Amino acid sequence: MDRHATAVWKGGLKDGTGSLESQSGAISSLPYSFKARFEDESGRSGTNPEELIAAAHAGCYAMQLSHFLAENGTPAEKLDAKAVVTLIPGTGITKSAITLKGTVPGIDEAKFKELAEKAKTECPVSKALGAIEVSLDASLA
Repeated sequence: MDRHATAVWKGGLKDGTGSLESQSGAISSLPYSFKARFEDESGRSGTNPEELIAAAHAGCYAMQLSHFLAENGTPAEKLDAKAVVTLIPGTGITKSAITLKGTVPGIDEAKFKELAEKAKTECPVSKALGAIEVSLDASLA
């Protein structure tokens, strides 16, 4: 199974602008720029590759954990996963930190944490991010 996205960039690194499109159409003419990537800590001036990696990681992780919880006979009512991807200019992407709050009836904390760690290791996006540190802070809500 292949998925695709397209980036179009016009101009130089600092003064140029780009737009992103995804196969599904969920991303359509989404702007990105140097400012959005390296200067605007608020994240309000447009998207950037790190934000998109964070979204992919949080989404993939939550789906993987949902599967493991269902296999355990304790399906999740809600999994609230957030990934924070760290970019150090001149070094690159160094970390993806997942924070998870789960509402999972009928599971004890130890089993929840075991399955949460298993999902961190086996999530396809975590595997793709194998060159960087992937951390997890998981708790029951």
